[in-house]
Amino acid sequence: MTFLRAHGLKNLGTRFMPFSDAASDALPMGELLRLSLFQVSVGMATVMLLGTLNRVMIVELSVPAMIVAVMIALPVLIAPFRAILGFRSDTYRSAIGWKRIPYLWFGSLWQMGGLAVMPFALLVLGGDPVHDVPFAGEVLAALAFLMTGLGLHMTQTAGLALASDRATDETRPRVVALLYVMFLVGMGVSALLVGWLLRDFDPILLVRVVQGVALAGLVLNLVALWKQERVTPMTRRERLAPRPRFSDAWNDFLNGGQAGRLLVTVFLGTMAFNMQDVLLEPYGGEVLGLSVSATTLLTALWAGGALLGFGFAARKLGGGACHFRLASSGLLVGLAAFSAVILSAPFGSPALFFFGAWLIGLGGGLFAVATLTAAMALPSEGRSGRGLALGAWGAAQATAVGVSIAIGGTLRDAVTAQAVAGRLGDALASPATGYSVVYHVEIALIFMTLVALGPLVRRSFRPETKTGSGGIGLADFPT
Repeated sequence: MTFLRAHGLKNLGTRFMPFSDAASDALPMGELLRLSLFQVSVGMATVMLLGTLNRVMIVELSVPAMIVAVMIALPVLIAPFRAILGFRSDTYRSAIGWKRIPYLWFGSLWQMGGLAVMPFALLVLGGDPVHDVPFAGEVLAALAFLMTGLGLHMTQTAGLALASDRATDETRPRVVALLYVMFLVGMGVSALLVGWLLRDFDPILLVRVVQGVALAGLVLNLVALWKQERVTPMTRRERLAPRPRFSDAWNDFLNGGQAGRLLVTVFLGTMAFNMQDVLLEPYGGEVLGLSVSATTLLTALWAGGALLGFGFAARKLGGGACHFRLASSGLLVGLAAFSAVILSAPFGSPALFFFGAWLIGLGGGLFAVATLTAAMALPSEGRSGRGLALGAWGAAQATAVGVSIAIGGTLRDAVTAQAVAGRLGDALASPATGYSVVYHVEIALIFMTLVALGPLVRRSFRPETKTGSGGIGLADFPT
């Protein structure tokens, strides 16, 4: 009876406790949770770069929005180098055999160093220098953002590769899914805490808060990496042996099967679903006349749709569904979503607009989960390491998000200026024109993504390449 009761409790915990089945003998739950702290650190740094400091520069320091946009875009410029960082961690040679830990450590230092000097650079950029040196604020702030971005990408790539190395083939998707949740936890908690601390802005308080985040990130990363990688001493001959070239490893990665086409698909699809990221709420307010409280519901609707897409994808993939066909379903939902958003303006229908926002979350969730699950197979198809594969995935995601948001905002401003000035005709002389053009571009990108995805769908039906999935997890996520 005691055995049956204990066995029943164990099964109950496995069924209802989130990620209880992510642990394994190679990576126990305690070590997994400790390792996941590096994601909390990355989430904190992401909030500082994309949220808190963005607002501080524009509102409190009166920095021009164009300069702020350039500063925020600088970390995105480093994203394509994630593949190189991942490859270097795959092939790193050390006397004690560590590969990932050195990159986690130096990434932590870059991340902390960038945040530590950032508040001083921003104060100079905001026009409060002791010595007036031309462009000193812009240069110092750019260096601080570059340092933080480099550290963020290095830490995340090496940390994900280390977690993937230690997890088993069965638990790896759930391990990386847990890391994704910890990233969101880090963003959410730090956003609330930093926002509360900076409620009464003061330059000295800004220095204390940002440097406090820098120190907290370093401490979290130190706790995360402690004893996470086995010491396997290397001989002098092994250390002096020539390293593989990145070009050879990259060619091997792309020749491993469907890697190149999948990365193109992910890049185009991510652009299609993220170009409107900063335009939905202004669209509701400026075109449909919605209040601030009404437009804040958009985030909840988008998140609800994304969670529903995640759950539906988990169930279908758990039953052995083809992840590429599921990704195409998400793209088709995206077509309906952007069509609904476009039609909400001529019909004057807020309900249609909210429904379209919900569908964007649903389609984006389906597409992301399906393609990320497919990416889990990339490292096993060639001789390249997991660091290269995860780095390439992160580079495609982060670059697509940054490029799409920049293009979307610029395109909307340029078209709206022409339309309101009457240069596009009386029928298009409306603020809705600029938004509509962006949404039509996103529809075109979805069709381009379907074209890129088509050969992968056909190839997945071949007996030698068709694979099932027994679980759901994320191979990487957007930064």
